[in-house]
Amino acid sequence: MDQLPNPINNRLMVSICERIGLNIRILRGRQGLSQEKLAAIAGLHRAYIGQIERGEKNIGLQNLEKIANALSVDIRALVDSLGIDE
Repeated sequence: MDQLPNPINNRLMVSICERIGLNIRILRGRQGLSQEKLAAIAGLHRAYIGQIERGEKNIGLQNLEKIANALSVDIRALVDSLGIDE
């Protein structure tokens, strides 16, 4: 079977976990928050925030919502291509 062409340039191909992690890191940095402070606000462990930012964890929807609320952003801001555009 023929494979369909990938619409995303391979150099820009980033997993959704990596994209979300990068977006969290960017938004956290813009607000001047450390991983520890974001974790405390979101009610999550600092090490977990680091793993998410590095794209190592497949974050659940409830934790994604906690982080979005802690950053005062809509969940869409964490999923959109913010980090890739910068």
